[in-house]
Amino acid sequence: MSSSAYSLLVVDDEPDLRTLYELSLLREGYDVDSAGSVTEAWARLAERSYSAVITDMRLPDGNGIELLRRLEAAGRGEKTIVITAYGSAENAVEALKAGAFDYLTKPVDLRQFRTVVASALGRQQAAAGAAGAALRPAAASRAAAGRADAADADGGDGGDGGVAAGTHPALLRLAGDSGVMQQVRALIGRVARGMAPVMVQGESGTGKELVARALHEVSPRAAQPFVAVNCGAIPENLLEAEFFGYRKGAFTGAMEDRAGFFQAAQGGTLFLDEIGDLPLAMQSKLLRAIQERSVRQVGATAELPVNVRIVSATHKDLAAEVVEGRFRQDLYYRLNVIQVRMPPLRERGSDLAQISGLLLARIARDAGVQPPPRLAADALELLQRYPFPGNVRELENLLHRAVTLSGGDEISAADLGLGDEALADSEPMPLEPPRTDPVVVPAAPADAAPLPSDLVAYLDAVERDIIVRALAAHRYNRTAAGLSLGLSLRQMRYRMARLDIQVAEHGPE
Repeated sequence: MSSSAYSLLVVDDEPDLRTLYELSLLREGYDVDSAGSVTEAWARLAERSYSAVITDMRLPDGNGIELLRRLEAAGRGEKTIVITAYGSAENAVEALKAGAFDYLTKPVDLRQFRTVVASALGRQQAAAGAAGAALRPAAASRAAAGRADAADADGGDGGDGGVAAGTHPALLRLAGDSGVMQQVRALIGRVARGMAPVMVQGESGTGKELVARALHEVSPRAAQPFVAVNCGAIPENLLEAEFFGYRKGAFTGAMEDRAGFFQAAQGGTLFLDEIGDLPLAMQSKLLRAIQERSVRQVGATAELPVNVRIVSATHKDLAAEVVEGRFRQDLYYRLNVIQVRMPPLRERGSDLAQISGLLLARIARDAGVQPPPRLAADALELLQRYPFPGNVRELENLLHRAVTLSGGDEISAADLGLGDEALADSEPMPLEPPRTDPVVVPAAPADAAPLPSDLVAYLDAVERDIIVRALAAHRYNRTAAGLSLGLSLRQMRYRMARLDIQVAEHGPE
């Protein structure tokens, strides 16, 4: 498809900037229309469809977010790119959550502007692609060394998962028909099309890398590299060189130019596993690379533009890490735009039989054993009582051993090697019998506190007291106080405004 087959709508109320964007896009061969307000933009959209809409955040009669939401509500297919004020990270995050493919900050770098538009349209710029291809092999091999292999890396389930026919093969590898797994697959399908950073959270062994790979393979970047990095496996003194690459002679032992993980993932997806293990100094450098979309190799003077989607994963509570000062707040907000939670195995007991069957098929295939053994009823019952602290990875190890010990076509409970001590605190959850007797509410004791005459006002007073105490405990830092209460900065601001809590420079007014 030629560039001229792509039509773009530019929305900005500043004529000079609008003209600058138009000229830059026209030189790339795009068909460009423009508008100066939300109303004018919507009138244009009513007349025709576009490949993409590029809109400023602030417009005379609304904002870019409003336009995004109207497009989403109308089921329009246009990709959207939002231009925000410099340093307005909160607006950028809001735009991505509202469905924007990507965002740019003012003053807009025209080279970056053209790259983001090309990426939104699925066009990889030739120069960037060639440069990335030349740099990929060495860094990609080092990335592979820092992680386990493919589907086995993070407790992969393998197999077809038994989900609906026609589902993308990458999603089929996320086995299970439980409600939580259906939600995970649906969320991946929705967010894969954009550029919004994704944070995958879950315990070790739940399959976080499988989620990251599925995001990549379902996205328009599927034909480009997927580079997985275990942030906790790289020595601290090598982090910068491994992430950004280095030039020949930059340090002792630098005998040639080497690419980093960012260059190796050019045009594709960079998966940062165990992101919570990065030291603070490297967090600062990573933040800058994400914000500027460029990296400087160790020993180089010029920066190299990079076009990657960041997917990160952690088993840590990063919000708590922020409060404790072990993780940068600004990096946390940059990475945690969309969160995908991979549930532990104990929360998806209905998937256990299916996952076990798929794992046994793969174990038997690798061992050259056919047909694969099956779980006896007593073995499945035993597994359903076990809490699996190591999740799917632990289940796979358990089944590996059971296949070796059984030597037959059926695995019994005895083959699993789970002693009584492993199940001591893991009894099945009792089912509460239906209540037959009427429920009697006991009378309040004579000395009980009187009920409030205005419940809403009473609850507001309690909430206000809690928020004021949280602010005081965190030196009136709204973000830290909000995190300690499980609230985002926006939620904290809303509640403070509703309850009329004012914060001066050094405390409440």
